[in-house]
Amino acid sequence: MNAPDAGCGHGAGGGPDARDALDAPGAHDARDASSAPGTRDASSGRGDGPGFAPVRVLPAGPHALLVELADGEHAEAFHAELLRRRERGELPAVREIVPAARTILLDGIHDGIHAGARERTPGARERFARDLASWRVEPPRRESREPVEIPVVYDGPDLDEVGALWGVPAGEVAALHSRTAFRVAFCGFAPGFGYLTGLPERLHVPRRTTPRTRVPAGAVALAGPYTGVYPRPSPGGWQIVGRMPDPGALWDTAREPAALLVPGTPVRFVAVGAGAGDGGAGALPAPRAGDVPAGRARAGDSSVGA
Repeated sequence: MNAPDAGCGHGAGGGPDARDALDAPGAHDARDASSAPGTRDASSGRGDGPGFAPVRVLPAGPHALLVELADGEHAEAFHAELLRRRERGELPAVREIVPAARTILLDGIHDGIHAGARERTPGARERFARDLASWRVEPPRRESREPVEIPVVYDGPDLDEVGALWGVPAGEVAALHSRTAFRVAFCGFAPGFGYLTGLPERLHVPRRTTPRTRVPAGAVALAGPYTGVYPRPSPGGWQIVGRMPDPGALWDTAREPAALLVPGTPVRFVAVGAGAGDGGAGALPAPRAGDVPAGRARAGDSSVGA
């Protein structure tokens, strides 16, 4: 079984509220890490040349490092590079790699050289931090994979408000949203909840002023640059534009990985008729995962809320 690095597991870690996702994204709020008593900047790199951006590496507890990136695109590229180097056996022993909006948490780092090392080497984490800050990682390459298709009935309670914010009739929200090519940036909040990016900046919307105490499973909602599909009922403050008729496919413990929407997965929303939830003429087959990356979803993710 692969090591847990998908970052799409249980949201039981008590991460920051979803409002942080809109102003300071990150599964583990970098502001808290950098301002905690006794915390110092482990290492930082400025980046040079086209496509490069600064990297900041901070200690997080006794056995973890928090890598801060400039934006979501660089975080995605850095995460992919970490996975490639671990696959080649070029990383120190790291138990978990957890991507977020613009940070990556490397947890379970113990003194040693590489994952197979038998002898402990003091100071390995500090050397690893300096090494990480020196990496030069190109922007992510978009693989040509079939997207996961999510059927959506666009009849959400916030459809009119989103249409007004977008400057279009409510009936055009479905067309604009379903024509967008999405990608899973990171996961958290609840098992199977993916934070999807792809909407242009002019279509970003604020959270609701008053969050709902209960959002039903399958709700398709927007906040800031993100779209998400709630895998189970929970409180939430995002703008609901529709619903997925059968959200059970989002999190299936009998599947490997259990999360359908893991980081890097391309996603397309498909508008269906209101009868889809009852098996009517507008019903579509269950979402297809296409070429979903392998890797077990992480249990204990403390990403931002929704």
